[in-house]
Parts: sequence; structure tokens; C-alpha cells
Amino acid sequence: MNDTPVNETGSRLLGAVARLNRWATRHAELSIPPAQGRLLSLIDELGPARIGELAVADHCSQPTMTTQVQRVESAGWATRSTDSKDARVALIELTDAGREMLASLRASRARALAPEFDRLSREEQEALRSATEIILRVVGANERPQS
Repeated sequence: MNDTPVNETGSRLLGAVARLNRWATRHAELSIPPAQGRLLSLIDELGPARIGELAVADHCSQPTMTTQVQRVESAGWATRSTDSKDARVALIELTDAGREMLASLRASRARALAPEFDRLSREEQEALRSATEIILRVVGANERPQS
């Protein structure tokens, strides 16, 4: 077994995932600003959410999130609905067009990564598939389906 402390492994994993994410974003042909794509992904992950919840999850202020939500709303990628538990509260959720845009962004980023992954051995590719499933299990991503 590896003697690397769990904290060091976690730190290296987070750094690697962040670098991979930035690399894929830089090399992908995106049709919208990355911040808007990140917001679509966040809405998809959280499901219908209040602007305050989105702001907390994205580590930004509520006014900043309000502006970002207005941008994706005006593009037709998100919509507001009334919270059935509190009519004063608006919930932000993806529209069908928003889900399509998110799928397109994810596909573009995956296409950017494909040549790099193709350079890996079969064993390395299988290790990445296994590691991806483990990471998804750790973060609970299997709780709701990905768009």
C-alpha cells in the first residue's frame, strides 16, 4: 500500500482535477463564456435552486449570482419558477435549451480531451475509467443522473 498521507492524496487529486478542468476549458471550442457554462452545470447539479443557494455553491455574492442568472435566463437556458413551499421564493432551473447547451459544452470539452486520452495505454485508459467511477461515488454524483 502507498504510504502517501490521505491529505496529500486528496490535495493532489483536487489539484489535478482542477488543472484538467481548466485545460479542457482552454482547449475546447465553447460557444458561451465558461462562467455561464459553469452556472448551467451548477444548476444541473443542484436541481431547482434559489439564487442564494447558487451563490453559496459558487462562492460568490448574491448580486453577482443574480447577474449571472439573468444572463442565462435571457439566453433561454434557465427559468424561474415559484417554490411550492414559499411563493415569495423563485427557484432557478434549466430549460430544455439549457440542458442542450450544457450537453454541447460537455461534449466539446470531452472532444478536446479525446486526443490526449487516446495517447494513453489501454491499462491507463481503464485506470482512468475506474478512477472516474470512484470519484463520482465519492462526490455522490450517482444520486442524480448527469445531463
